[in-house]
Amino acid sequence: MLTIATAVTEIRVVPSQLEVAEEQIKEQEKQRPLGFIPNFYVSYITNAAPLTSKQKFELAGKTIVDPVTFGLTAAVAGLQQADNELGGYGQGAQGYAKRYGAAYADTVTGTLIGSAILPSLLKQDPRYFYKGSGTKRSRVLYAMANSVICKGDNGHWQANYSGILGSLAAGGISNLYYPAHDRGAGLTFENTLIGIGATATANVLQEFVVRKLTPHVHDHDPAKP
Repeated sequence: MLTIATAVTEIRVVPSQLEVAEEQIKEQEKQRPLGFIPNFYVSYITNAAPLTSKQKFELAGKTIVDPVTFGLTAAVAGLQQADNELGGYGQGAQGYAKRYGAAYADTVTGTLIGSAILPSLLKQDPRYFYKGSGTKRSRVLYAMANSVICKGDNGHWQANYSGILGSLAAGGISNLYYPAHDRGAGLTFENTLIGIGATATANVLQEFVVRKLTPHVHDHDPAKP
């Protein structure tokens, strides 16, 4: 009697990097602190798959047209009018409309250039990668540092040229529609520095507050079983 060995073949199906990134983005788009505020540019997966240029533009587009973006823009325009910022626009309905248009244009140009166009050209990731571990001091320093550094598509940390140059470019473009009194290179650089500080503050809030207020956050990679 002869015994014939049985051949066993194991086939493992591994999703492509594009498919992994798509699944992870779907989870990011569910991230809404308090149930309604968009928080799409935060990844709770430290080794998340890099985004393609198409995905970077899609994420920017969804942020730009989100209803909350329009609502926040309306609030910003209202506060500017109350303080008579951008005074060249005047007051009344016409002044408010101009402020609203300028504020929304700032959001569009800043998001497209800083989170889609330059990250695609420079191969950088526009997202903030949540740390969530270590001492409070290390997390604060990490959050603040991420206002001027970012992950490249290769997974290595590097200077955040996309974010910084994007702010400068958006500021330069705003000179086309801001009142003459509020234009100039000095104001553009000043607003860029203020933006870096605001990003650092927002990152610290991401580390210690925002996740607690976000109902749809998974502790695992949705692209993995």
